[in-house]
Parts: sequence; C-alpha cells; structure tokens
Amino acid sequence: MKKLLKNILDMEDVKGVMLFSLEGDIIFKEFLSPLPEEARTDVWWGPFIDSLNGIRELDLVFEKSRLYIRKTDHGYLLVIMGVFASIAMIKLNCDTLLNSSKQTGKSKGLKFLFGRMK
Repeated sequence: MKKLLKNILDMEDVKGVMLFSLEGDIIFKEFLSPLPEEARTDVWWGPFIDSLNGIRELDLVFEKSRLYIRKTDHGYLLVIMGVFASIAMIKLNCDTLLNSSKQTGKSKGLKFLFGRMK
C-alpha cells in the first residue's frame, strides 16, 4: 500500500495525499513539504465529506493548484497537486490502489492496508 501511495507522491507536481473516512476523520495523510501554519489538517472534515454526497470522482482545478478526490469503499482519497500533474497517471494509480484493497477482502479493505503501514 505504501508503495502505491509513494507512486502517487513521486509523480511530478503532486504535493500530498489524504484518506478520509465517510464520517470525515483522517485515516492517512502525507505531504511532501511542510504545510503553512494556516493550512491546518487537524480540523474536522465531516461537512466537506458530507457535501460530496456520494460523488465517485471529482477533479477541482484552481489557479495554482488542483485536487483530485476519489471515493473508496471506506471513504475518500484526496490527492493535492499542482496544475502540471498528470491526472491520467493519478487516476491509474488510484485504480491500482483500489483494486489492491479489494483483493484483500471486503471486510479488511483500506483500513487493513493502512494499519500495516504504521
């Protein structure tokens, strides 16, 4: 699992990855550089996750950054990147990540894989 996330993090212009539960709790987060103090990740993300309302995938493009959000069986995977990151490669790596979690069994899924990384 860590290797698959590393593949995403090693891609050009990717800044970080976060995995949220369906309730908005952070299951996993890793950033390539420290975040500015005003960009807190310890806030409760519940309202944002709730606003996604079952969306399967979402690509938000801003002036200097981009967010790719992908629904999983256990929550949402968020990839933070610059505008030059290859969205096709990110989608391919996310597909690989989700397929590998399904192969471990429905009862274990991503929580089992992330538990092994600690």
